[in-house]
Amino acid sequence: MKDQFSMLKDELDYTVQQNILEYWVNNSIDVEHGGFVGQVDYRNIKNMRSNKGIVLNSRILWTFSLAYKKLKKEDFRVLADRAYDYVNENFIDKNEGGVYWELNYLGKPINKKKQIYAQAFTIYAFTEYYKISKNKHALQRAMELFHLIEDKSFDKVNKGYIEAFSEDWSTLKDMRLSTKDANQEKTMNTHLHILEAYTNLYSVWPDDFLREQQVNLIKLFLDKFINAEDHLNLFFTNTWENQSSIISYGHDIECAWLLTEAAEMIEHPELIKKTHEVSVRIAQKFIAEAIDKDGGIINERDTENGHVDNEKHWWQHAEALVGLMNAHTISQDENFVPHIFSIWEFIKKNLIDHQNGEWFWMAKTENISENPQEKIGFWKCPYHNSRACFEMMDRIEALNIPQLKK
Repeated sequence: MKDQFSMLKDELDYTVQQNILEYWVNNSIDVEHGGFVGQVDYRNIKNMRSNKGIVLNSRILWTFSLAYKKLKKEDFRVLADRAYDYVNENFIDKNEGGVYWELNYLGKPINKKKQIYAQAFTIYAFTEYYKISKNKHALQRAMELFHLIEDKSFDKVNKGYIEAFSEDWSTLKDMRLSTKDANQEKTMNTHLHILEAYTNLYSVWPDDFLREQQVNLIKLFLDKFINAEDHLNLFFTNTWENQSSIISYGHDIECAWLLTEAAEMIEHPELIKKTHEVSVRIAQKFIAEAIDKDGGIINERDTENGHVDNEKHWWQHAEALVGLMNAHTISQDENFVPHIFSIWEFIKKNLIDHQNGEWFWMAKTENISENPQEKIGFWKCPYHNSRACFEMMDRIEALNIPQLKK
């Protein structure tokens, strides 16, 4: 097993540098209009007039900030600087505060709604950029967005965060992140990425109020979002009535490790114990239910009608590596290990584009002869797969395998 982990670390290192990061260096820059191209299809054809979303741009900023911190390659710092400047100059609402959801290809706002999910990702990105740049303005922006979320979105009566607002922070009728989501006031997905953002912010700004709100968030996951079957409930009313019967296996396993990271960052002994226990249970349930007969990870299952969505998307597989490795480290249960390696083999065989770079949106199946989704797009970013590679390399290094110590 030690040899396997050593080989895996080398393969992850090659993948993140040569397959993922270099792809973005070579294909994502918009030299005509500034910032980054909004869409590149699976054949690597750029759409230079595609709209530009804050999700893509904040995730590029986070990714290349982390990449520079880890690898110290100047190309990565250049992209991080470019992403920071573009987000700061174009997405920030200088009148009402917060970040816009979407710009046109020229960098002009066309959807000015204030999605809390987007505010959280911008905190995540600005914080990571501050770590490499020590740019006090970046940290100040992150702190301002934190206070804005707490002022505008936090529900002081029922706890949790309201999903979205209009440009001026008034009530918004349609709060959905995308058309596939339920139009509910509170969602697991947004809370998960607030948790992630606050964890990163706390690492550079250990503020007492931030810690208090992080404790509240962790408890919400333990009490509201994670159900008795060790799955996540996805959509809620303002007063926490569950409105969903869908199991999202990728979110289950992503939450499992982000939750433990959050508790460990704030050094809360009781919550560390509880999150460790629940993350192992989630990972065990994931192994029992989420892995399909072809070795890939099922997208979703509806517990109400039994329908199973068998599409194999790139991001669930990336998060599964970290979630299962996290459970293995906590529990020392060797039963997690074979699944880590088998999922990596599925990724190498079915998701990594070894010819043109990056990962396909989804794996080919007998029903999908091509990969018609984009390589770069509103939701297709370098965040899940690059983060998984870096997280896995760090966690393998922490195993103290002798041949990895050079």
